[in-house]
Amino acid sequence: MQKTPIVSQFEVFKNSKRILKNPLPFHRENFEKYGDVFRVKIGVKEELAFTRSPQLIKHILQKQHKKYHKSSLQTKDLAKYIGHGILTSNGEHWRTHRRMVQPAFHKKKLQNLMATIREAILLEIKNIPVTHPIDVYPIMSNLAFQVVAKSLFSRDDIQEEMSQLQYITETNQRMLIKEMRQPYLNWWFQLSGQIRKHLNLAKDGQAILHQLIEGRRNSAVEKDDLLDMLLQARYEDGTAMAKEQLIDEVLILFTAGHETTANALSFLVFLLAKHPEIQEKAYQEVKNITLEGDDVLIQLLELKYVQQCIEEAMRLYPPAYIIDRVAIEDDEFEGLNIPKDSLVLMSIYELHRNENFWEAPNEFNPERFDASKKKEYQEYYYPFGAGPRMCVGNNFAMYEMIIAATELLQKYEMTTALPEVTINPLISLKPENVLISFTARN
Repeated sequence: MQKTPIVSQFEVFKNSKRILKNPLPFHRENFEKYGDVFRVKIGVKEELAFTRSPQLIKHILQKQHKKYHKSSLQTKDLAKYIGHGILTSNGEHWRTHRRMVQPAFHKKKLQNLMATIREAILLEIKNIPVTHPIDVYPIMSNLAFQVVAKSLFSRDDIQEEMSQLQYITETNQRMLIKEMRQPYLNWWFQLSGQIRKHLNLAKDGQAILHQLIEGRRNSAVEKDDLLDMLLQARYEDGTAMAKEQLIDEVLILFTAGHETTANALSFLVFLLAKHPEIQEKAYQEVKNITLEGDDVLIQLLELKYVQQCIEEAMRLYPPAYIIDRVAIEDDEFEGLNIPKDSLVLMSIYELHRNENFWEAPNEFNPERFDASKKKEYQEYYYPFGAGPRMCVGNNFAMYEMIIAATELLQKYEMTTALPEVTINPLISLKPENVLISFTARN
């Protein structure tokens, strides 16, 4: 690592305001200046490495994944707000609970949730105003949150609880971003009581979930939803997940499942609105589709072009735009020594826009994900991560997005006057003020 270029602490300080607002331009400048791997000095003895090298990313996430753990940014800082579930844990704790959670997201299990997912989506999009441009993100956020809520709880009478939980998860995320981007103010966040306030909010969220979970247990009614699948999951000794662990896993499904999908759908709507010829091609594919009956999953898999549009949107705007790992032992990659405790930030955003691997990388071109071409990009495309820690809900998210895109295209024509979308890199890549005009189709 010592042979790689380094960005000085002074450069970081000089650019601190723009990094706080949006660090991606700063990343781009340094990748263009120093190449695919560089270090950043963030303290007297502290530094971290950035990479957009597909070979190094594959090495860390797949080939030598056992030598790397998630960093304390997730296992400590994020975990204090959403608990120690499969997103925020390492080692045996992660492996054990990943094995327990994963069966809930197998395709056969998801088939039973398709009607529930579609119902939640239709409820959110039916009242989209058609009189003036609107910011599409709040609609997609509510849509994605309700999909997760109904897929977990199969209930229509918990709107108040779900609204409160949504407020808590979004408020605590904003606090965490302040802590991550302004670590020099952590003493003030502690002293002023801000962290204590948000930790209390997290407890309120856990209490909401505890009440809902206990209500299901006491009812002795099986709903065949995600919560039932988690309640039925067993450790190797036959015991069920402890109440606190179950709450952590459910809270993580809410946080990760709703936020990333809301972001991806908002970017997708913008890109379709910006490219009417692509929108029309997608509409022609879905206009006669009715997503009902027992073969919904088969129908979704046949909507190839809509899926290509989603895949291309996630290339341009990957929700997990940065993936972090810490080396838990010394490692070596093509002459690059990676000492134990090295923090490596892998820029998926930069990899997905690297002109060495993508033709016209900044253009929205769903054709590049045609089945005949997909293999060309496997080494350079990580919208859901990769390796054993690949997103457990990737199939769930993709089916949800295909259903949402299909219903939106069938009901509305979408346009926008925005030349570009403003992005706000938080825990995931979020759009801001995505003003879209919706016109009802005849």
